[in-house]
Amino acid sequence: MKNILVLCTGNSARSILCEALLNRLGAGRVKAFSAGSDPKAAPHPAALRLLEAEGYETGGFASKKWDVFAGRDAPQMDIVITVCDNAAGEACPVWPGAPVSAHWGIEDPASVEGEGQADAFLSAYRQLGQRVEAMLELSLEDMEPAQLKAALNRIGAQSGGATELAIKKGTGHG
Repeated sequence: MKNILVLCTGNSARSILCEALLNRLGAGRVKAFSAGSDPKAAPHPAALRLLEAEGYETGGFASKKWDVFAGRDAPQMDIVITVCDNAAGEACPVWPGAPVSAHWGIEDPASVEGEGQADAFLSAYRQLGQRVEAMLELSLEDMEPAQLKAALNRIGAQSGGATELAIKKGTGHG
């Protein structure tokens, strides 16, 4: 089983959504966690509402500082994925075990106020879901770190059906 850490500055929206998707869709193959460099007090209420509407149990989600996963007692990560541009540009802790890192930039749905916010969260959730599905089509267990990093970054650079098409054509496999 691969341990995956999803990072975003506030650890309240995109990283929480991605953690949920990875754990549901990758059940048995991956175990996902999320954290942030400057976590909010709690996950964004709109993220929790969306996850509840999608049938997730949301009681276990919490915003956490990424240092929690850099210590000796932390689970060793195999993959670290940043989902916001701020986190991708920050100096991350040194992760034990030298995990593969990748960037999947997704627009911040929490930056949308009012009427369009629910749609922004749904859009982020769907984009992340497509990327998670594409990732889970990879032979994660068999890929060399450099191959895996390249494949994950390709997934992050694409959007929507293009990701699925690339994976089906084999360009996402190492």
